[in-house]
Parts: sequence; structure tokens; C-alpha cells
Amino acid sequence: MRRQMIRWNLLKCVLIILVMFHPLCIFAEKTLVVATSADPGHLNPGITTGYNVHVFADSIYSGLIMLNKDLKPEPDLAESWSISEDAKVFTFNIRKNAKWHDGKSVTSEDVKYTFENVLFKYHSRTKSGLGKKVKRILTPNPKKVIFELKNSYSPMITRLNVTEAPILPKHIFSSGDPNDHPANLKPIGSGPFRFLEYVKGEKVILEKNNNFYIDGLPHFDKIVMQIIPDSITQLLALQRGEVDYIDRVPGSELNRLNNDSSIKLSKNTAGPGGGNCIVTITYNLERDATSKLSVRKAIAHAVNRERMVKQVLFGLGRVAGAPINRGISWAHSKNVLSEYDYNTKKAVTLLEKEGYKLGDNNFRLKLDIVHFPRFRKYIEIMKQDLSKAGIDLVSRPLDRSAAVSTIFGKRDFDLNLISYCNGADPDIGVKRMYVSNNIGNIPFSNGAAYRNENIDQLFKDAGEISNISVRASKYKEIQKILVKDLPYWWLVESQFLTAHTSKISGFRSWSGNFALKAK
Repeated sequence: MRRQMIRWNLLKCVLIILVMFHPLCIFAEKTLVVATSADPGHLNPGITTGYNVHVFADSIYSGLIMLNKDLKPEPDLAESWSISEDAKVFTFNIRKNAKWHDGKSVTSEDVKYTFENVLFKYHSRTKSGLGKKVKRILTPNPKKVIFELKNSYSPMITRLNVTEAPILPKHIFSSGDPNDHPANLKPIGSGPFRFLEYVKGEKVILEKNNNFYIDGLPHFDKIVMQIIPDSITQLLALQRGEVDYIDRVPGSELNRLNNDSSIKLSKNTAGPGGGNCIVTITYNLERDATSKLSVRKAIAHAVNRERMVKQVLFGLGRVAGAPINRGISWAHSKNVLSEYDYNTKKAVTLLEKEGYKLGDNNFRLKLDIVHFPRFRKYIEIMKQDLSKAGIDLVSRPLDRSAAVSTIFGKRDFDLNLISYCNGADPDIGVKRMYVSNNIGNIPFSNGAAYRNENIDQLFKDAGEISNISVRASKYKEIQKILVKDLPYWWLVESQFLTAHTSKISGFRSWSGNFALKAK
């Protein structure tokens, strides 16, 4: 009897194994493993424009529209929309099948709450670009939301994607402060992926939203986002097959990866957190030295930007030619920064005329610069270049949270090195840097504390004009003034270099869907 039982148990084991591996019984889970360099700190994209949050959270949340590969609007939460003849009233019809990950329906009240209580207060680009333009937001029924504007506004639709205007659930966030809400760590969105787990400094895990409102999306069952600070470690993991995708690849590795047939590279000007980015020096105009135009000009002349393109970007970028990125070609003023050529002698002359003489330590002036650790190589070049002009540059690398607080809250810095992404329209990512109503404790806003009434008015006028040529003329006038006042120094236009395996294709870095095809 005992022998029969053993045989039967063995037979059951064999049958189980055969069933498990039978082609008709295999349900392979499609998991995408993503490597990214920095811990997000939280997962609420409504209160920041920072890349480190959006690379995670843009897959959890949705906007009213999404942007295609040409950065043109397509339906997302809003299945359709209409614009009044005077371009002052925008009506959006929310998809009937759009639901939050907890099963509740996405409604017009969610949209109204998000804009009025989160985006207009804490999201620097939406606050500066749209906050003062909206007269009121109406919700005639749960699936219709109407924006009534004070004046016509040309970029309205373009700026309503998940990066610029992620929609948050009112029934979750209305119970507390969005800056420190528990949902920032355990988010409930409406996007293609649901939140599963967040282990600080280690990983974020998302799973497929089976009730996503767009048929056929997303393409993966699970996304594991591994936080790996070191870029070389990321690449080794990619080549070993431990990760499938790297969101930022150092240009120094371009040649080596080009020779690896198993790795695919993509160059993009847009990514989570924005597009058309310019690595920029922010001058604190409230500090004694950097409030002086001659000092700001001296720094501009002293920094070798071509060297940065070669030694930091390895050709994956170019010297900035204007305050507006060349990616927004119709608004870009070509070569308006050419007067600030790399010239140490000019820098020295400007400093000496301002009264900064060489001291016993061979320095004329001591300045500190606050920056994220990933900008270390830029800082090394700046430190060397500025020392030739007699400026002692003191590096202060800070993590995201400390840097944001220091720059935009405490304003405890002389210089700041940061990447400002211009977006798809100057009103989105450019305006926030210069208008006076965007000075304050708002991350990635007007960090220089630059005030110019003419600039404020020109930005306002440019956003209300529909004719693209007339708009372009306004932005070129803006750039002419900015080059004269020099509240910032625009270093290089950077590109996003991503690397991925053949598991994904048709990659869209500004979309939470990650890929148009998946294997």
C-alpha cells in the first residue's frame, strides 16, 4: 500500500511538471527592469517638476492629454476637447471608463481640485504659465470639465500632459497637505501602471493596470525600477541582462555601447520632467557679488562651454546659443549669446574694474555653488576655469531635497547649477524662470529672483497671441533683454541618451507607457 502511495505521489509530481511547462499552460509575465540613478524621495508629480520624481510617477498618473513623438497633443484622460472661437473656453470630455486604481471613477471634480489646490500652488511650470490665466474651472457634470480663461491662451492644450499637469484623486488628497500626504509614498493614480512597492534607495515596483482606459496598453505586466546611483554599474547590469533599460547613459560610454549589438541606443531631447533642457548657472541676484552685472558677465566669459560639450556630454549636446533651446526652433534666437565668448582676459578686466583685486591666495573673489551630485564633472571644469580669472569656486553638492530647500526656500547660495527643461513651448518651461510672480519657495521656479516688469508683460502677451510669427517676435525680444540683464548663464543644451535591450522598441521617454512594442 505504501509503495502504491509513493508511486501515485511521484505520478502527480510528473503530471504537475508537464502541465506547468506545456506551451498552452505557460503564462509568462512581461517584466521590464529599469535602472535609474536617484531616489525620487516621493511619488507625487503634482508638486514638483523634478526629473527624479517624474521618471517614476508619470507611469502611475495621467494627464488630460498626452504628447506624441512630435510633442503634439493626443487624447489621454480626455477623449475629446473643444476650443471656443476666442480661445478663452476649453472644454474637455473625460473618458467614461477612466478609473482610479482603487476603482473609483475619474471625474471633473478631480481635475478641478488638482489644478486649484495642487498645480497652481506647487508645480512651478503650471503655476507660472497657467495659474493667473484661469478665470474659473467649471464641472457641469462628472465627465465634463471647462476651463474659462481671462484671455486667449495659445499653448493651453500642449501643457496638459502628465508631466505638466498630472491629475490627482480628490478623494485621496483633499484630506491633507499634498506636500507631505501619505499618498505621496503610496500613490493611487489612473495611469497605465499601479503602485506596488517603494523601498527608499533601492526600488519602486509597479504592476499593470488591467482596467486602463486605452485598449492594448500598457505592454508590460510589471515594471521594476531599480535605483542604481553609479552609471557604470547600471551599464554592466544592462549587458549582463539584469536590467532592460537605462534612463540616462553617460556620453563617455557611447562608443563602447555602439559596438554592442545587443544594446539599442536612443537619443532624445525630451524625457520625464520635460524636454529641450539647458544646463544653466543661476545667479542669486540677492547676493552682493552676483547682484553685480560685471561679475555675472565675468563668469560667463570665464567658463569654457565647448569643453563641457566634449568632456561631459561627449558630443551629446551643444553649446547653448540663446535662453530658449534650439528645439523650440520658431522661438529660438540664434547665437544671441555669442558676445559672451570664452575669454579669461575679459573676465579678469571686468572683475578688476569692479574692484576685485588679487589677494595673497591668488583669488579675487570667493563664491559657492549649490548643485546635484550628478553635475560634478561640470563643477570640476567651472572650478578650473574660474580659478584662472581669480574666482575661488566652492562646491556644495546636495541631494534633491536639500538642494531645493537651499535654492528656492532659504536662498542660501551664490550660484546654482541646474538643468531647466524648456518643454514644448516657451510658456511652459521658459517662462517660469523669469517672471516675478514665480519667485519663492517653489521648486525649479525663478531661482535667480529676477524682476523685470517688461519681461513679465512680454511673456503675458506672447501666451495670448495665436499667430506663431507674432509670438516668435515677442520671445526674441525677451531673449534680447535676458542676454543684456544676464540673470542666468546658459551653458549647454543636453540630450537624453537611453539604452535598452531588444525587449522593447518604439520607445517614448515622455510617456508612461514606456514602449510601443514589447517582447
